Amino acid sequence: MTTQTKSLFERANAVMPPVASRATTLGVVKGEGSYLWGEDGKKYLDFASGVAVTNVGHNHPLVVERAKAQIDTLIHGGHNVVYYPVYVELAEKLNELNGGNCKVYFSNSGAEVNEGAIKMAKKVTKRPGIISFKRSFHGRTLATTTLTASNSQYRKDYEGLLPSVYYAEYPYALRTGLSEEEEVKRCLHSLEEIFRFLIAPDQVAAIILEPVQGEGGYIVPPKAFVEELRRICDQHGILLIFDEIQTGFGRTGKMFAWQHFDVKPDILTLAKGIANGFPLSALVARADLMDQWTAGTHGGTYGGNPVACAASLAVIELLEGGLLENAVKMGAYFMEELRKLQANVPTIKDIRGLGLMIGVEFITADGKPDAAAVSALQKKALEKGLILLTCGTDKNVIRFIPPTTVTKAEIDEAMAIIKSSLAE
Repeated sequence: MTTQTKSLFERANAVMPPVASRATTLGVVKGEGSYLWGEDGKKYLDFASGVAVTNVGHNHPLVVERAKAQIDTLIHGGHNVVYYPVYVELAEKLNELNGGNCKVYFSNSGAEVNEGAIKMAKKVTKRPGIISFKRSFHGRTLATTTLTASNSQYRKDYEGLLPSVYYAEYPYALRTGLSEEEEVKRCLHSLEEIFRFLIAPDQVAAIILEPVQGEGGYIVPPKAFVEELRRICDQHGILLIFDEIQTGFGRTGKMFAWQHFDVKPDILTLAKGIANGFPLSALVARADLMDQWTAGTHGGTYGGNPVACAASLAVIELLEGGLLENAVKMGAYFMEELRKLQANVPTIKDIRGLGLMIGVEFITADGKPDAAAVSALQKKALEKGLILLTCGTDKNVIRFIPPTTVTKAEIDEAMAIIKSSLAE
């Protein structure tokens, strides 16, 4: 028996391509709550949550219990072949959480469900056009790569992509220097110009947006902007799609981010935190639209896997049982602590977010995006035992994504590491 001397990072590099960009070279062997344990035995506070996936903490006992029980009963049935209890129960619950009169289609990943959403929108409206937003991220399939407009590298060497996709401006007043009202007008004007110069509104099937931009920089749009998009869509018969892959399931302190804006989309896409790490995604849309999505025009093998559905029902039970309230409370406390830090760190330009979806933007002394400082902070924090991710089209935003189970003590622990890392 030989002793393994190479790290997981080294072993992976020998058998895996470099195509997936990695935030760290860390190898982990165990997770529990807000923590991961490295292969070297070191304990890490994880404020990345698998990129907003383990929203109720790593290996939550209830999620594990329900998943294990489902494994003992049925692992796979195939939703194109049979029906099974948790599959139907989860669809019923998602319909209820979105106010009723919805239907649900399950897939495996965020990109896959966004692909399904635009297919359904095109099928139902018989229109070719899709409007997305600059700085958006919607996935890495060929179609969702087209919808994504946060990094030209994602598209390089993959052109041509899905035709008839257009890009409007997403409100980011911090960058433009405009007032919130002026910024909303600027962005709505960009939409008007698309209608005027590029594609008539009666040829647009859907407008897709993240109600809080994720990779774009954790940017929260003004409510007036989202409300006006709803009005424009209603006026022109355009379907409004909310990509809540990252914002759903308690991340913003509500079950879904659309609830912050009091604006319901026609189509809602969900993944990441839906099943706390089990592969699952869901398309939730108005029943009258879903009923027009005819049999055989979309499908998939693993969507609505029984074990993933059982895990998702446990996640929802936990969120409704107190974790949504904890996300609001701990999010407010975390923002307060970060703002105290900002008073002593002039390079922190902005602190923003909803619930436990918090972005901290850094700038240089001359007001330019400071990607170098963010990269250094991320690296130093990891050395001290805190896992962080970055975002923003200029890579100058640290995003904090702790689980909804996070405690005040864990936030204090993170703050101590951030302060000492910045000092060094």
